Amino acid sequence: MLITLELFVMLVLANGAPVVAAALLKKRWSAPVDGGRLWRDGRPILGNSKTWRGVVSGALACALFALMTGLGVVFGFLFGLLGLAGDMLSSFIKRRLGLASSARALGLDQIPEALLPMLLAMWWLPVSLWVVLVVVVLFTLSNIYGSPLLYRLGIRRQPH
Repeated sequence: MLITLELFVMLVLANGAPVVAAALLKKRWSAPVDGGRLWRDGRPILGNSKTWRGVVSGALACALFALMTGLGVVFGFLFGLLGLAGDMLSSFIKRRLGLASSARALGLDQIPEALLPMLLAMWWLPVSLWVVLVVVVLFTLSNIYGSPLLYRLGIRRQPH
């Protein structure tokens, strides 16, 4: 049961550390991962909100947490990177669908960034498919219902 909570916390860290880093660092180290380039459809590949600062801060936050909990710094770093890769995959798909970076896409906004690192966890750690599913569902629901609260508290820029 503890591992389920630890993995959930790591997903929250991968998702939340870039927001905290952006608030603290403002425009510093905010280069977009896609370099501002456009895809062949004329739309941004990912968009300006996917930054190297976010990738580094999310992966390092997970690595530090994993180090403190005994899961291992390498596992934590890879877990964080996969969470952010899932987030970037969602952004890529949303751009191809013509959705703005702030547009809400239920499921697409949550599942890839939770599922990719949880598949690593299933391979790396002794966790079952049920733990993977529980954590993905828990993360998805907490994101859907928690984001509006964080918006009202002034922590998030969008209510989703």
